Amino acid sequence: SVNISILIVAVVIFLLVIHHNFLSLSDFLRRELSDPSPLGLQPIDFIPAVPQRLTDERNDKEISVVIAASDERLGGAIAAMNSIYQHTRSNVVFHIVTLNDTVDHLRMWLRSPPLKNMRYQILDFDPRVLEGKVQLDPQKADTFKPLTFARFYLPNLVPHAEKVIYVDDDVIVQGDIVELYNTPLKPGHAAAFSDDCDSTSSKVAVRGAGNQYNYIGFLDYQKETIRKLAMKANTCSFNPGVFVANLTEWKLQNITKQLEKWMALNVVEELYSKTLAGSITTPPLLIVFYKQHSSIDPMWNVRHLGSSGGKRYSPQFVKAAKLLHWNGHFKPWGRTASYAEVWEKWYVPDPAGKFNLIRRHSEAYEAK
Repeated sequence: SVNISILIVAVVIFLLVIHHNFLSLSDFLRRELSDPSPLGLQPIDFIPAVPQRLTDERNDKEISVVIAASDERLGGAIAAMNSIYQHTRSNVVFHIVTLNDTVDHLRMWLRSPPLKNMRYQILDFDPRVLEGKVQLDPQKADTFKPLTFARFYLPNLVPHAEKVIYVDDDVIVQGDIVELYNTPLKPGHAAAFSDDCDSTSSKVAVRGAGNQYNYIGFLDYQKETIRKLAMKANTCSFNPGVFVANLTEWKLQNITKQLEKWMALNVVEELYSKTLAGSITTPPLLIVFYKQHSSIDPMWNVRHLGSSGGKRYSPQFVKAAKLLHWNGHFKPWGRTASYAEVWEKWYVPDPAGKFNLIRRHSEAYEAK
C-alpha cells in the first residue's frame, strides 16, 4: 500500500507539472497571437483616460479615426482632428500614423490647450513594409509618401476595433463624425467610399480630364492582367481619402493581402495608367473593391477644393457640407486655395514654430 501511495503522489506531481507547463505555453501563445503590431506598425503613445469632468459631456460611443500625419503636413492633420473633436459629443479615439522622426513634434503639438483632452494613440509606420510593393521613380523619389499607404493596414493599426473611419489630413469636418461612423455597410462589404461620378462633388465640379472619374483613368486596360479582371473601363471610380471600414469583414477577406498582391504585381507589370488621375494608392483599392463596396453620403466627402485656386462651390454649399476635402495641389495651408479661411478656423498654431502656414494677402480674397 505504501508503494501505491507513492505512485499516486508521483502521478499527481507529474500532472501538476504538466498543467503548469500547459498554462505557461498558453500564456505565451496568447501574447504572441495578440501582438497588435506586425509589419513594423508599433504603438509608441497610448490613449489617455478621458478626464472625469468630460464623462458627462461626451457619450459612451467610442469611434476610432485613423489619420496619417507626415511632418511637412502636420498642421493639416492637427486641423482635421480639431474639427472632428469639436463637432462631436462621442468619444473619438484618434489613431495617428506617423514616422519616427515626427513623433516629438506631434506630441508637443497635441499638448496645445484646444487639443489636450483628445484621446489618441501614436503609431510609428515602418516604410520597409512597402519594400517590393511600390515602384519608385528615381527622379521623383523625394515625392514618395509612404504614409499614404497606411490605410491599407487598418486591422494592424486598430486591431481590436470592429469598425473605423479613415480620413486624409487635408479635410475639415463640419458635421458630427458619428453620422459618418453609422454609415450602413451592405453584407459582405468591407468598406464604404464616396463614388466619383455620382457624388455631389463631381456634379458641381468643372470636369477636367474626361476619364478622371472612371477606372480607365487609373488602370492600364492595354495590360492583359487588367483585361482578364473583366472590369468595365467606364466604371465609376471612388475617392479613398475618406471611408468607413468594417474591419471584421476586412480581415475575413484578407483585404490587406489582396492590396499588397496588386501593389507587387504593378511593380512587375506596370498596371497603373500612364496618365494616372490621382494617388498611386487608388488603383489597388479600385481593383480589390470593384463592385464590392458601399457608399457614404456624398456630403461627407465634398472634395476638389484643392484642385484650383478659384471657388467652384457657393458659400451656402460649403457651409452645408459635412466634410470638406482639399484634395489637389492647392492645400489650404500652402498656396492659395478656395475657402482656406474655413480651414484656418480649426488650425492650431504650431508651438514649435516649424509649420509654415503661408498667409494669403487680402487682395487674393478680393480677386476670387
